[in-house]
Amino acid sequence: MMLEVRGIDTYYGVGHILHDLSITVGEGEVVALLGRNGAGKTTTLRSITGLTPPRRGQIAYKGRDIAGLPTHRISRLGIALVPETRGVFSYLTARENLAIARRPGSRWGEDSVLARFPKLREVLDRKGRLLSGGEQQMLAIARALLTGPELLLLDEPSQGLAPLVVEAVMGTVRDLKVERVSMLLVEQNAEMALGLADRVYVIDHGTIVYEGTPAALRANAQITTTYLGVGG
Repeated sequence: MMLEVRGIDTYYGVGHILHDLSITVGEGEVVALLGRNGAGKTTTLRSITGLTPPRRGQIAYKGRDIAGLPTHRISRLGIALVPETRGVFSYLTARENLAIARRPGSRWGEDSVLARFPKLREVLDRKGRLLSGGEQQMLAIARALLTGPELLLLDEPSQGLAPLVVEAVMGTVRDLKVERVSMLLVEQNAEMALGLADRVYVIDHGTIVYEGTPAALRANAQITTTYLGVGG
């Protein structure tokens, strides 16, 4: 098993956000985590990467307990997060953003990631703050790949992007699935996520309320209407 999250409770101050939450991601598996805004999706990713460590529960990556490790150590073990905010360094060029992330031994080099996003080649010398939202998202994913992850966490990769850019970004996610990169995908576009995922969890108020296949979720009108706001 690539990732096992078992019974975690995560807080922001006194606010109890995740409640006894458990999810798993198998090797080469794409798992979608769906839910309304504020349901706890981003907090789940932050808990896994050590940005907001859980107070209780276990998080195992390839059988190793990582709960409580600092974020930089978790990253070096092979977990990469593409945050909802994209996290691009605004006063560095796109080229410099990539150079910071480059890690020896990664199966993806700069030429490889630029081949996935040809548009980035045109803006390598442009500062991060001058990139469009789509260019920033491509850069964030390219930068994550340069670290050589075995588990990729994607937080709302299509949010706020034009349809053509969404297709480019999600096309890369499809390619990574073919390459059997394990992924945990948080995505507001439920239908898009279900088209990519092998399994899906639905979260509500920090609690997992559904686990199953995309086909089973599509057939469950009660869950989709109640927790995703999709009419049955």
